[in-house]
Amino acid sequence: MLNKCGIEIDTIAKGSLSEAAGLLPGDLLLSVNGNRLNDSIDFMFHRNEPELNLAVMRRGKKIPVKVTQNEAETLGIMVKPFRMKRCTNNCIFCFVAQLPKGLRKSLYIKDEDYRMSFLYGNYITLTNLSAQDKKRIAEQRLSPLYISIHSTNKAVRNMMLGNQRACDVLKELKFFKENKIRMHVQIVLCPGCNDDRELQKTIRDLYGFYPYVSSIAVVPVGLTMHRKQMLKPIVKEDAIKAIEIIDSFQKRFKKKHGVSVVYGADELYIKGGVNFPALSEYGELPQIENGVGLVPLFISQAKKVSNQSMTHGLSALSSQKKKFITFTGMSFYPYLKKFTDRLEKEGISIDVMPVENSFFGKSVTVTGLLTGRDIIKALSDKTDGCDCLLIPDIVLREGEGMLLDDTTKEDIENALGIKAMVIESTPEGLIKGMST
Repeated sequence: MLNKCGIEIDTIAKGSLSEAAGLLPGDLLLSVNGNRLNDSIDFMFHRNEPELNLAVMRRGKKIPVKVTQNEAETLGIMVKPFRMKRCTNNCIFCFVAQLPKGLRKSLYIKDEDYRMSFLYGNYITLTNLSAQDKKRIAEQRLSPLYISIHSTNKAVRNMMLGNQRACDVLKELKFFKENKIRMHVQIVLCPGCNDDRELQKTIRDLYGFYPYVSSIAVVPVGLTMHRKQMLKPIVKEDAIKAIEIIDSFQKRFKKKHGVSVVYGADELYIKGGVNFPALSEYGELPQIENGVGLVPLFISQAKKVSNQSMTHGLSALSSQKKKFITFTGMSFYPYLKKFTDRLEKEGISIDVMPVENSFFGKSVTVTGLLTGRDIIKALSDKTDGCDCLLIPDIVLREGEGMLLDDTTKEDIENALGIKAMVIESTPEGLIKGMST
């Protein structure tokens, strides 16, 4: 937690150096080797010395604690999380603003915190950075950062952010480049706002910061039926045009640098009915968490199922005579169905059901935004004779074990009357789930 008097210790690992030194949960760490601590990142930055001289506050009394580190034992300190900085923009495409009422409070939180960007890859707009924040990012090398750009045209960007006082993003990028901070940036593509020539200009401008702007993702705007802003959805023609622009830049960048630099989100190719680039074109998949390269990676992994070791596993599965069922979003269904059809030919009984999103609207087709109630509705009369339901982990909130509408695995089991198992959302995860 962000605290003027230090950071609070949440837990101490058993048998750790910190336990041996006498540290306790609830202690406040004020400083490390004379360096004041404001949050967990400060602690991460200053804790890498062989000897740590800690200033600790316990029940109002300041005490010194010395810890000598070694490779054989862990430090064992887990600190409480800091309070996130909130977003004050009013983006025309903000997904949080498109949520229906009645969901748990945490879903309505809009964070705009460079620390969350560094730690977890959250996208920020840089609109609330202070001079002190920027100095800290440079000094502590908080890199890479994940940044929402949308447009390098200040007027267009500020309109899209709903913030006429937003910073000049080119000046901010220049600062990070000068301080050797790596950046992965995204452009949320909104027809009539930042497409066509605006998109070309934005990509050109961002490329001027390469290699510090290490990757550029073009992602179609996601619209739910609860939106208040009147935005045009991405249709086939928009997707094809965007892919043509991306492809023209990719060819130039690949020829010059050996990497594509700019990438289209998978959803663009699906909406446009265009074949995906080869997986090798995605490099190290720098923005896979942003839906860039997920489907090509799945297709590539699925092909490996035919290798000898996996084939042996399939043979063992086919002899079990069990019937499985799983589900996915509408956009990914054709790719998963092709894989399960292949498993069926190997003698494995598995059905895959596409689930339409009635909670957010039919235009939302990704698996990660499915709710428990839509899954239950889609599978209500499809589980007869099935032994196990395989739930892809992508539908669960990380660390919470619940779907967006607070439905749990147990709720789904009870509603459908079938045993359920959460699996990794990969071909191998599907195989392992059926083998368990």
